[in-house]
Parts: sequence; structure tokens; C-alpha cells
Amino acid sequence: MDFAQILSSFGGGAFTIIAFVVALSVIVAIHEYGHYIVGRWCGIYAEVFSIGFGPVLYKRTDRRGTVWQVAALPFGGYVRFLGDANAAGVGETGEVSEADVRRSMAGAPLWARSLTVLAGPVFNFILAIAIFAGIAMTDGRSTDPLTYESGRDLPAQFTSELRAGDQILRVEGLPFGTDDPVIQELPYRATLSYDILRAGEPMTVTGPYLMPPAVTGINPRSAADDAGLRKNDVITAIDGKPVVAFAQLVAAVQAADGAPLALDVWRAGEVDQFTLAPRRVDIPLREGGFETRWLIGVTGAVFFDEATTRLGVWESLTGATRQLTFILTSSLSGLWNVITGQISSCNLSGPVGIAQTSGTMAAQGATSFVWFLGMLSAAVGLLNLFPVPVLDGGHLVFHAYEAVAGRKPSDRAINVLMMTGLVLIGAMMVFALLNDLVLCP
Repeated sequence: MDFAQILSSFGGGAFTIIAFVVALSVIVAIHEYGHYIVGRWCGIYAEVFSIGFGPVLYKRTDRRGTVWQVAALPFGGYVRFLGDANAAGVGETGEVSEADVRRSMAGAPLWARSLTVLAGPVFNFILAIAIFAGIAMTDGRSTDPLTYESGRDLPAQFTSELRAGDQILRVEGLPFGTDDPVIQELPYRATLSYDILRAGEPMTVTGPYLMPPAVTGINPRSAADDAGLRKNDVITAIDGKPVVAFAQLVAAVQAADGAPLALDVWRAGEVDQFTLAPRRVDIPLREGGFETRWLIGVTGAVFFDEATTRLGVWESLTGATRQLTFILTSSLSGLWNVITGQISSCNLSGPVGIAQTSGTMAAQGATSFVWFLGMLSAAVGLLNLFPVPVLDGGHLVFHAYEAVAGRKPSDRAINVLMMTGLVLIGAMMVFALLNDLVLCP
């Protein structure tokens, strides 16, 4: 149990709020720092860099004259450049001397303004790639042959004679390795035979079913999450029928067709009962589109931690880039499918849903929480690129108009479009909040 899991045991509501504030603050700080640093490189002077809104709790002024501050309402942040009328960068104060016009946002060349605006979402994407790559490098790649490192905590019927360093060659006589999945061919027994190499010597030992019904992760806001299941729980029976394989749990969930299931759950030596009903969930597919399935929201894995080799930087970065691409494309596909009515609008979460997700992921450990930060950073970057006035994408549309027309949009047009954008964003937030609290609790 790491520090995040220890904290989660003290006051669930407070822990959720803290996790949400930390997640939002990190992502906002990275986003706004992108605006700030690229603006500085482009010769645009930042007057204020703020995390949060409202009353200022702390501030300092750096040698360049920029005020760095933390405000009381931790629900966003902003960079106010020279000449900006407000935190949103909308309008001009007109209080810029002729000598400082080039250092203002409004007076900078179009290319400098465009790069400064684009930098916020780009830095969010960079953060996501860095997180995914860092986790990949930390986790590494499984050795071949697969090597047992340590076992998970399981009930007594899952006996094991395996030791650290054992190389697993076959399970129940079936070849076993990174390219030889055998899980679907194994008999449903609590213990199986494993052909191994131990210190170079071949032998046969017993070990638990390869993928027992152990919970290695909880999907936020799922049936399992709401019912109180936790990471490292082991489901030993479903509706009174003993189970030894995660595949049996999957089959029971699908067969229930949404009807409640009574689960016997082993947790740290004690058995308790939980009742939960599977929910229909829209799952994005790698090849595009969505698959709707009955799920309770738990993930499983093999019963042991594998020995790994470290991934190189380039391999980690390319994998992380592919992960980011999948997140962005599936998000856009999901939004389009929601708009067209192909999947449920419950796939859209508001601030309450994001806060609950933050708490759930933090409770599962630091790695899960950091992974969630990467996912959220990618989502925030994508959202800000939408061509909606008041968002970065809206500013880029104004810049595109300026590049084509040779002049800036009129102040009146900008004000009308900004008000329209605020209304649209407000309506989306209200709808998402209703999803969180009323429509999709």
C-alpha cells in the first residue's frame, strides 16, 4: 500500500476533493505554462500567471516583473499578457505605451500570437506523452520466457510452489510465453501444474489458476466502484457458485444481462458479500467505433508480477504517442457518436464525475493516479482546441480569419462571438453536471 492508498482511508469525500484539486491544478499549471513560456520566447510579456481565481492567497514577482500567484478558487488558471483586458485574453485595455506595443498580446505578430495560444494544448499533449512514456519505462517489458517475480495475495485454495526467478515454460502442458496465450484452453481449477526452469533445472510445480478472479483495478464510477469493491479483492463465488477464473466472472456478468449479482469477496483473509448489477458500457475500439457490453468495472491479470526488462526511451515515447493518438481519436469518435445518438450521453462527465474519478484513481495508488493525469491532460488539451470562442481553438479561428482577410475581426464581432461561446460552454457544463447528478448517477 502506497501513500495515496493510505490517505484514501481517511475521509473519502475529503480525499476525493483533494485528488481533484491536485489533478486540476497540475494540468492547468502545465497548460498555462505553455502559454507563458512560448509567449515569452515570442517576445510577449506576461503580467500575471495565476493558478486559481478569486482572492490571492500567495504571490511573488520575478525578475522580469511577472506576478506568480495562487488564488483561493482552484478551478482553473490563466496568464494575463500585457494589454489584455481580462484573464480570458478578450479585449484590450488600451493602456500600452507605443514602445511596449510589440510586447503586448494584441501588438505581437500574428505568428507569435498563434504559437502562444497553441502552446497551451500542445503542452497538455506533451505532459500526457511524458506520463505514458514514464510509466511504460517504469513497468518495462516482460521477459521471454516469462519469469515469476512475486505472487499476489490470494485465498488459501490457490496454493503455489513457485519461487522468484522461476521461468515458466508450460501451464498444464500448454506452451506459455509472451506470444503463446493459453488462458482460454486451461481447465477451471484452483491449482494448475507449471513446467518451469529453476536455476536452470527443469521441474513441475503447482500454482494458482493463471488468471484468478482477482481485482487488479477498479473503473471509476462503475458498478464495482459504487458497491465498494477494492483493488486486490478476490471474487470467490457468484450467486453462491464458486469461481476460480476471471473468465468465469466475465461470463457470469454477460449472462446476467443487467440483473443483480451476489458476490462473495475475499479481502485480506476475510470474506464479505457484495451485491451489484452490471451496467451497459460503451467501449471504444482500436479499429474505431464502439462496442456496448455489460460490465461491472473491474480488471484482472495473471496471478503474479513478472520480471521485466527496461524499455528504451524511443520505444516508450512511440508507444506513448500511439496511446495519446488513441485517446484523442476515440474521444472525438465518442463525442460524434453521442451527438448522433449512437451511444449514450452518459459517456460525458462533468466536474462531479471527474472529481469522483480522481478520487477512485488516487485510491488505487500513485501509478493509477498519474496515469489518470495523463488521460485528463490529453482531454483538456483536446477540449481547448475546439473552435469555440473563449477557448484556445476559438482564438486560433480568429487568427485564421486575420491571416486570410488581412485584418482582425471587429471588436463587436469578437464580443458577440465570445458571449455566444460563453453561453455554449455554460450550457455544456450544465448538461454535464446534470449527467453527474441526475441523468446518469
